[in-house]
Amino acid sequence: MARRIFSSPLTVFGFLVVLLLLIFAAFAPLIAPHDPLEVDIVNKLQPPSSEHLFGTDEVGRDIFSRIIYGTRISLKIGLLVVVLSFPIGTILGAIAGYFGGLVDSIIMRTTDIFLSFPGIILAMSIAAALGPSIENVLLALAIVWWPWYTRIVRSSVLSIKNSEFIESARAIGASPFRILFKEVLPNSIAPASIQASLDLGFVILAAAGLSFIGLGAQPPSPEWGAMLSSSRENLREAWWAATFPGLAILITVLGFNLLGDGIRDILDPKQR
Repeated sequence: MARRIFSSPLTVFGFLVVLLLLIFAAFAPLIAPHDPLEVDIVNKLQPPSSEHLFGTDEVGRDIFSRIIYGTRISLKIGLLVVVLSFPIGTILGAIAGYFGGLVDSIIMRTTDIFLSFPGIILAMSIAAALGPSIENVLLALAIVWWPWYTRIVRSSVLSIKNSEFIESARAIGASPFRILFKEVLPNSIAPASIQASLDLGFVILAAAGLSFIGLGAQPPSPEWGAMLSSSRENLREAWWAATFPGLAILITVLGFNLLGDGIRDILDPKQR
């Protein structure tokens, strides 16, 4: 697996980006040269320089330091949304695919209801109803994201639930839930795991979008979407205030997508 990962330049790039993000998040106080919340009105909207690598924002805060600390927020949102939605969607999809009948109909029709709305619009509605905060955005995205895993896992379970090793488990008297969680689920979870690695970037992008329109992180939080939102009024005279947070979002999403594509190519024999 490691050999295949490092044989693809794009996958290596994605791996290095993700590794760099993890280092930034873990050692933000050591890497950031300034306090991300420190206000210095005298030096507001200063262009990039040796003292402020990415310049300063509308109240004189160091943009480079805020981007470094913002890595923690973005990774936390991405990881927690996937960690919350992945097991819910996976278990529901496995139950629907294995038992079928009325159980399958109830679960999949509920899934269809969620998928009938554009994900970002539904997340906006939930976040607006709960109130603007990072925690509410995290919860809204987790509610929106689980149906995708349900569909993927259900399809995998349907393709293997009548396999010979499943019939053998039934023949020796294994209970349905033991077969489901010991035999079926471990052999059908790989596609959903690949999707989860791809979703990390999309979740970070969605969270930044919700913060941009005021439904997520609130000032003075160093969240990338909120930084973009606060820099809109000064875009012409201070291009750096919006450019660098935007590049941070772009590189992060690109890194996770490239790494996820590489993992998919490795784990899915059909892609090789």
